[in-house]
Amino acid sequence: MSIVDTPIQQYIHHKFTLNGRSFTSASLQAYVTDLKQVGEPYEQDVAEFILEWLDDKEYVVAKTSGSTGDPKKIEILKKHMIHSARATGRFFKVEEGTSALLCLSATYIAGKMMLVRAMTLGWKLDLAPPKTNPLDNVYKQYDFCALVPLQLDNSLNRLHLIKKLIVGGGVISENLKQLVQGIATKVYETYGMTETVSHIAARRINPKKKEVKKYFKALPNITLSVDDRNCLRIKAPELAKHPIQTNDVVELKTYKKFLWKGRYDNVVNSGGVKLFPETIESKLQLLIPHRFFITSQPDDSLGERLILIIECDYDPEIKKELQKAIRKEDSLAKYEVPKEIYFLPQFIETPTGKIQRTKTLEFIN
Repeated sequence: MSIVDTPIQQYIHHKFTLNGRSFTSASLQAYVTDLKQVGEPYEQDVAEFILEWLDDKEYVVAKTSGSTGDPKKIEILKKHMIHSARATGRFFKVEEGTSALLCLSATYIAGKMMLVRAMTLGWKLDLAPPKTNPLDNVYKQYDFCALVPLQLDNSLNRLHLIKKLIVGGGVISENLKQLVQGIATKVYETYGMTETVSHIAARRINPKKKEVKKYFKALPNITLSVDDRNCLRIKAPELAKHPIQTNDVVELKTYKKFLWKGRYDNVVNSGGVKLFPETIESKLQLLIPHRFFITSQPDDSLGERLILIIECDYDPEIKKELQKAIRKEDSLAKYEVPKEIYFLPQFIETPTGKIQRTKTLEFIN
C-alpha cells in the first residue's frame, strides 16, 4: 500500500502515547491486538475500537444511547471523527501534548472520540476503569477529561486533578452545578449525540463570574437554525453529509448560540399551554434530593395533566412536605405545578444510565 493509498486514520500523531507508551500505527495495532486478549474488559473495549479505527474501512460502527428509543447501531465516517477531534482541540485549546484521562466506556461515542482525539491531536492518554468514581485511584494531574454527570457527582473531592473537564451524556443538575462553583477546574456542559460525532456545543458552568452561562456555544464550522417547532437544526458539513434535525426545543440567540429548553417528544400540552418538563425539572432540582422527572397523564378536562415521578420509596410525609414546598417555589408558573406526585423505588434506565421516561411511566398505576 502506497502512502497515497494509506487511510488517513492510520497516521498516528508522533506525540500520541497510551498509558505512557509511544506508537506507530503498526506497533499500536500489535499492542491492542494483545490487549484485546489479556486486558480488563474496559481495556478490551478500547482495543476493539482502535483495531476498528486502524482497519481499511471508511467508517466505524457506534451505538446510540437509547435515551429516546431503542439503542441502534449507526455508521460514522472516520474523516468526520477526525474533523470533530480537531474542532474540540481548537475550541477547548487542548492540542498537541495534552495529558488526558479516558474513564468512559469505548463502547459509546464519547469514549471513542477521546481515543480519536488522542491519536489525531497527539495527546498523552491514560486509561482508567469507567466506574462511577473514576478518579478515586488517580494520583496525577491531567489537562483534560470527560465524565458523565454521575461520575462528576462522585468525583467532586478529586476534581483538582483535572484542569479542563467536559461533562455530557445527561443533564447536569442544578445542585451539581452549585457544587462546582469556585473550584479551579474549568467545567463545561456539552451538547451532542452519536449522530453529531459527540459534542457540537458547550457552555462553561463554573465561570469566574458567578452566573452560569445560559447559552451553549457551537464548535468551529457549525451553524445552527430552528424549524417551525423551534427544534434545533445543526449544519455541520465536516461532521455529517446532511444537516441534522433534532427534536430538541431551543431558544436560538444567534447562529452559534442557543438555550436548550427540552425534548419536543416530552412537551406536555395541558389545557392548551405547552409545558417543557426539562425546564420545570431545573426549577425543582434544589427541592428534591432524589432522581425525578416531570411527565404527564391523560386528563379529561386538560387533555394532559402534569405529574412528578420520584425515585424513592413512598412516604406520605415526604409527599406532603414536598407539595407544600413546590407550591411556594417562586420560579414555577401556575401551570408548572405538578397535579400529582408518584414514587417508584427504581427507574428504568438505558445502558448508559439515562432515565427511560416512557417505560418508567408504565409502572405508574
